[in-house]
Amino acid sequence: MVPVINARFALNAANARWGSLYDALYGTDAIANSGELKPGRDYNPKRGAAVISYGRRFLDEAFPLDVASHADATRYFLDGDELVVEINGNTQASLVDSGQFSGYRGDSSAPEALLLKNHNLHIEIQVDANSPIGRGDRAGVKDILVEAAITTIQDCEDSVAAVDAEDKVQVYRNWLGLMLGTLSESFEKQGHQVKRELAADRDYLSPQGDTFSLRGRSLLFVRNVGHLMTNDAILLEDGSEIFEGLMDGVITSLIGKQDLLGNGRYRNSRTGSIYIVKPKMHGPEEVALTNDLFDAIEDMLQLPRHSIKVGIMDEERRTTVNLNACIGAARHRVVFINTGFLDHTGDEIHTCMQAGAVIRKAHMKQQAWIMAYDDWNVDQGLAAGLPGRAQIGKGMWAMPDEMAAMMEAKSAHPMAGANCAWVPSPNGATLHAMHYHQIDVAARQQELKQRELASLDDILSVPLHPDVDSMSDEDIQAELDNNCQGLLGYVVR
Repeated sequence: MVPVINARFALNAANARWGSLYDALYGTDAIANSGELKPGRDYNPKRGAAVISYGRRFLDEAFPLDVASHADATRYFLDGDELVVEINGNTQASLVDSGQFSGYRGDSSAPEALLLKNHNLHIEIQVDANSPIGRGDRAGVKDILVEAAITTIQDCEDSVAAVDAEDKVQVYRNWLGLMLGTLSESFEKQGHQVKRELAADRDYLSPQGDTFSLRGRSLLFVRNVGHLMTNDAILLEDGSEIFEGLMDGVITSLIGKQDLLGNGRYRNSRTGSIYIVKPKMHGPEEVALTNDLFDAIEDMLQLPRHSIKVGIMDEERRTTVNLNACIGAARHRVVFINTGFLDHTGDEIHTCMQAGAVIRKAHMKQQAWIMAYDDWNVDQGLAAGLPGRAQIGKGMWAMPDEMAAMMEAKSAHPMAGANCAWVPSPNGATLHAMHYHQIDVAARQQELKQRELASLDDILSVPLHPDVDSMSDEDIQAELDNNCQGLLGYVVR
């Protein structure tokens, strides 16, 4: 999720559908960045070797060979419609599951790209023995491209970035540029001028030689503001400000209609839908208000009923405890539900603060309410029949520079039954995608349907600090700093 007011961020996020695994590993702390593996100003071949080794282990885990390791591959080629992997120049290996081979690009005897599929996600092994990386690789592999951010939220809501009429014009202009495919951004990087624009689709040949393509971009959602904010971009007859959620709904839908009319360079929706994420809805009556609003917008813009889909952000207590009724209030529109540790913790504090100081954020995740809340969201989503129809999501990782810790922690999200989870960067999306190769979320969701429902009593427990007098001034300042960083984590470092 990114603030759409920032064109470069918006384009990077839209293009995060595909990410370089080698870049994500080399450029982050997912691989130790100290000692002989420290990146440095110039290319570090030892770090590069560690990246390649990591990539081969990933291939072995997600796309195992029958008699060898991808680390021993010296050539990839096709024999008929089968992928063959030459091992050490003299042995031939095949994928354990031949159905994982989905396509290729180039000559079948020496493909430049091989497309593999696991748990409904693709990766592309890129081969170029003349490239700087491929030249030192036994099989000429220069990179592993990972299908990562299937969906991206372009955010109108962010109160840091978009607060007045001028800001809203830029928000809508960028959203229009994304829908039309005209948005671009030029900037200088390492002494070179770079132009960023939306990525094209990716073309392949099937194993049988038929042409097909995969989307080069994420499916774009747009996050409107909540019901209660106002904005001076439009003044009403009495001089008061317009409710910003109404303005966002009408204008972002009007812009989304351009995609449905086929006026853009690329198509966003395959099914004639506009995808709006609606935050800060407190309970089913406010979700019903959103549904009524979208009915009215569809009538205004002459769109078929239920063209506008909604993402319900389950981040307030009244929504959580009534989640089934919230889904019911927008049952023809729901495209995702999610949990969010940061926002829900804020609502916990707001709800409970008159009872006393709440427990510190670092300890909040060990409280009964947060564990029950996460399970309850999945339980209610599964019971409502969302699998195959809508996403069940988990919360943001707000530390963009701590990818090693993210890789340790965030496998918990697919294990919890979430088929998507929020990340702070394209590199984060690329790395987190590996968790979905390790865990078959669809199968995991079927398992979770059999468990006992989470406890509503636990959700309603109050997370008060057990001994607030023991907190020093330094403790309090650290808590303030930590929460400020969490609030701003996807906007600035």
